[in-house]
Order: sequence, then C-alpha cells, then structure tokens
Amino acid sequence: MIQYLDNIHHKDSKNFFLIAGPCIIEGEDMALRIAEKVISITDKYNIPYIFKGSFKKANRSRVDSFTTIGEEKSLEILKKVGETFNIPTTTDIHENEHAALAAQYVDVLQIPAFLVRQTDLLVAAAKTGKCVTLKKGQFLSPEAMKFAVQKVTDSSNQKVAIIERGNSFGYTDLIVDYRGIPTMREYAPVILDVTHSLQQPNQSSGVTGGRPDLIETVAKAGIAVGADGIFIETHPTPETALSDGANMLRLDLLEDLLQKLTRIRESIL
Repeated sequence: MIQYLDNIHHKDSKNFFLIAGPCIIEGEDMALRIAEKVISITDKYNIPYIFKGSFKKANRSRVDSFTTIGEEKSLEILKKVGETFNIPTTTDIHENEHAALAAQYVDVLQIPAFLVRQTDLLVAAAKTGKCVTLKKGQFLSPEAMKFAVQKVTDSSNQKVAIIERGNSFGYTDLIVDYRGIPTMREYAPVILDVTHSLQQPNQSSGVTGGRPDLIETVAKAGIAVGADGIFIETHPTPETALSDGANMLRLDLLEDLLQKLTRIRESIL
C-alpha cells in the first residue's frame, strides 16, 4: 500500500511501516506534538510512518461517550499535521458520505471492523481513489477478508490493505490468531493493529478495558510472522485520553518498542 503514498518517508527501507497516533483528535497542539515525537523516532529507525487520528468516533458503548471536538475542526487538524510534516494521514469513516468528505483532508481511509461488510461504504471509499485500509471484523475469518478486498479492487482501486485487530474470544475479550496474517497477505498487505487487539470490550461499566501490558508481546509476534505494518494508538497520558485510553501505548514507551521490532524485522529478512 505505501508505494502509492508519495509523501511517505523511508519507503525503500524494507522495514515494516507504522500507523500511529491518538485514538481521536483531541486538539491541534496535541496532534502536532504526537506526530513530531513519532517522526523523530521513525526517522531514526527508517520506518515509513502514517499519522492516525479519528475525526469522529461513531462506535461507542454509551451515548455519553466522547465522539468529536468537531468534524470539520478535526479534519482540518489532520490536514495540518500532514502538511506540517509532509507525511500521510489516515482517519476512519463510518458513513458513505464521510468518504468523499474525509478524502479532501487525508491520504488513507480506514473502514472500521464492525462496518467492513458494508458494501456501499467500501465502494464509496474506493471511488475516492485514496488508499483504503479494511479492519478485519472480530467476527470474520481471515479467508472472508478476500471478499472485502475484492469490493475495493472491483471498484477500480488497487490501493488496499487489511488490518488485523483480533477475534472475539468470549463476550469481553479478544485474541489474535497469527495464522491469519500469512493467509490475508495473499489478498493484500496486512497491518497488525496491536492496541485494538488488546481491547476488552463489553465491560459492565460501558467503558472498554484493555491490556496495554501485552503490547510488546503482540507486536513482536506480528512482526515475526510477517506483518507488513503495525498499528499503534499512542498518547502522552493514556489515563487522560478521551477515547480508548485503556489499551493505548504511552508515548514515551514507543521508541523502545520500535527499536525492538526493527531488530526482529532485520532478523527475518
């Protein structure tokens, strides 16, 4: 997928690529600070980098959960991040109309896991001509993602990748089946969403839990089995994050993790 992004750095490094940023755009200053910090690390280790931030969260457990600081405001911040640092940006979309809207501001459109079977949404994203990432539904087999990819490619867009984010394991947990990564790589490049794979959804409080203590374990395994990219939500203080703080990586821990993952990548090439 990254070969289609003109503004991505280290494209020819043979390293994995990284999608990282806060779960949701909380403000311009924070977005710029996170992007600047991640760029300083990815430049050091020659890691192609795409900044991620949701402009709006539609999949919330409770009606009083935080959703956005403003759709247009968030999209403008994403655009500013991209222009300030000359890097690609991505956000998730939830409605057909969001595809054309977000495509004016970002380089990659992400389809959420719960919506990956929504044909009209995938076609709308594909028709923008932007790169499209498809999160594998927690309820889908790796083999089923072949058909999601085909919806994009049949819409005359070859710029597609799959994001693995774990499988439902009981009612309140997820587990990654690493056998699915080589399977899905037959259809498109595969990105392992480390932090969402460690969510603990459907908690009785209505707030999703997580296991950030296992981020390094899951990420190492993903690189070892050949994931093309890694997806990590990160925040300076996850405990104060407005969304998904329970499974985020603290920003000051990112460099140590990426250094280890780079060594694993080098060992398997």
